[in-house]
Amino acid sequence: MTPLSTGDPESIGGYTLLGRLGAGGMGVVYLGVSASGRQVAVKLVRGRYAQEEEFRTRFRQEIAAARKVSGAFTAPVVDADPDAERPWMATLYVPGLSLAEAVEKNGPLSQRELRTLGLGLTEALRDIHRAGLVHRDLKPGNVLMTEDGPRVIDFGISRASDHQSLTMTGRIIGTPPFMSPEQLASPRDVTPASDVFSLGSLLVFAAVGTGPFDSDSPYMTGYQVMHEPPDLDGVPEALLDIVGRCLDKDPAARPELADMHRMLQALPESDAIAPPRTRDPANPPPRPAPWGTATASASATTGTGKARRPRMLLAGLGTALAVAGLSVGAAVFVSGEGRTTASDPAAATATARTASLPDGWRPWRTALRHDVKGVPLDYGTLGCVTEANALFCGGTGFTAARIDTATGRTLWRFGTRPQGVQPIGVRDGLVYVYEDPDDTVRRVVALDAATGHRRWQRDISKSEAAILYDDGLLTLSPDHSSFVAYDRSGKELWTAPSLDEYCATSVLGGAPYALCSAAREPGQAPIDLMKLGPGSLTELATLPKKAVALGAVDGQPVFLAPQTAKDVYESGYERPYNALLRVDPKTKQVRRTPLAPALTGAATLVDGVVHFVRSDGTVTAVSADSGKQLWQKATDMESLSAPAVSATYKRVYFSNRFGRLLALDSRTGVEVWRTPALENPGDKAQGTPPRVLLIKDAIVATAGDTAFSRSPDGPN
Repeated sequence: MTPLSTGDPESIGGYTLLGRLGAGGMGVVYLGVSASGRQVAVKLVRGRYAQEEEFRTRFRQEIAAARKVSGAFTAPVVDADPDAERPWMATLYVPGLSLAEAVEKNGPLSQRELRTLGLGLTEALRDIHRAGLVHRDLKPGNVLMTEDGPRVIDFGISRASDHQSLTMTGRIIGTPPFMSPEQLASPRDVTPASDVFSLGSLLVFAAVGTGPFDSDSPYMTGYQVMHEPPDLDGVPEALLDIVGRCLDKDPAARPELADMHRMLQALPESDAIAPPRTRDPANPPPRPAPWGTATASASATTGTGKARRPRMLLAGLGTALAVAGLSVGAAVFVSGEGRTTASDPAAATATARTASLPDGWRPWRTALRHDVKGVPLDYGTLGCVTEANALFCGGTGFTAARIDTATGRTLWRFGTRPQGVQPIGVRDGLVYVYEDPDDTVRRVVALDAATGHRRWQRDISKSEAAILYDDGLLTLSPDHSSFVAYDRSGKELWTAPSLDEYCATSVLGGAPYALCSAAREPGQAPIDLMKLGPGSLTELATLPKKAVALGAVDGQPVFLAPQTAKDVYESGYERPYNALLRVDPKTKQVRRTPLAPALTGAATLVDGVVHFVRSDGTVTAVSADSGKQLWQKATDMESLSAPAVSATYKRVYFSNRFGRLLALDSRTGVEVWRTPALENPGDKAQGTPPRVLLIKDAIVATAGDTAFSRSPDGPN
């Protein structure tokens, strides 16, 4: 422990700090003491990371993961505050050196110590895996050596084995010399067998002083982990079979923890030190060079005085990594900007195509702000709409603007009174927006899409929406007495009587509907689906309370049925849905298609597929026809937008609140690429839902009060 430094806090969460136990890139660990005298290790996140949405997500995950695990060989969480200005977590203080420090100070462990270490780590991993977690970063620095056995710490990148938890984005998600091959190749899809591989590497380190895949370069280390046999020189003969099986490249061939425990119990308890390495660094056995030219690296020594085996230097390292499938691994090692996943052949084929982009297109970014004198004008929800390769956005201080799709330049701007929503839509040369001249009147205004000039306007209900449908614009009259449809010239097409109960306009599959309820508030009573037409309001079906309209498939409206309609006011609650309801307008029959298991998250229907997007970044694709789950992906990106689907590229795109873009293969859910967050997306990033859409193949997204466009080829 070292004394507190200038600028260190004197207390955190009621714990008096006594000194520093350690520090890393992400935070500082202090020794603290409670009022009762209990000593704790307090982990405090650095201020710059506390402002990052995804880092806070990772820290919450670490706390949740550590709390799930309670065993003799792990350090329990006693207190935490992930929502503090600088998040912190307190675990029971465990005095002792880390395994890395112990080996550096005292040299390799004896066979008796190796047996004790192996048994303790096996039992710790058993507890971790029983909690449904995979640790993912079992390394010498994360193992504390105590008098009563080893303790596993740091669940910062652990992950639920069912892939529902999150991992960090764009930073190291493991320590290369102790990562498994599958963790390098597909870092979000590991199983408990990955921890067994790491355990094998850790035991080699403890026995010899160096790991089985040591190299001066993380890229070279990654190649060795994936393709070369481990260096087991110096490992006691009794331990060779155990670590050899742990380090099998095939996860299915590695031993189960119960088998590991039995094999370790059978080890001799001799105190003999592991013999020194026997390989002659000057005469290594020949190895085939995978790409022609290869030379032996210079011999190196470790902190324990052990000679590290020479490694092959590959010519054309960048090419070699890509050919070996290590482009993902390279992105794992580097705190990268964007990354492209090259493991999916279909994704690579799509990337190779020539994108269809607006003439003269280049990546662009523009602020959705127009500051004027006086009281600041503000939107509650910013966003953009598009049609026929034209882009219109609503922003702070203006109602709508036309944005040049090639450059991001503002071509015209309309209005100065905020309406609280993005433009309604654009069709047949007109863009539709709201206008609120005072607190009692709302009108819909049709603007010439080319010039921004007002073409016509109509007063509508102050509290209800106007929606475009196939034949025109659908809305409610100012007095709520009737539904009204207008054509593109502003002429009234037809009216239909409204009901005394609460009714809202809806467009499903391009056709006009009303969703009516006896309750005065949405979601408090069953919903009557009404077909709208000239002078008529025809009831088609009654849907359960809190059912959600998704759209239509083959002209038939599709809804989500909630598993429970109970009102829940807990922060972060997401209502589960257990069925799809499909209504035939001709027969009025309702077909119920179960969802098993029930799904949560914001749902969007696109091209016959329902995409459920959870707040934690998990995306699940389900067939709207069969209810069958097509794929599920834990993306580790919080607060994703609704999806935009490219039929040409076979991709589904998302944005998050900070302007990070994500591309998944729409057929498999495999990640194709992602981009870094925008630098300073504006002061609305936290409170404004992100949006993403397509103009030809160009991606246009909003984050905060910023709109930007990127190529479908990602961050290359």
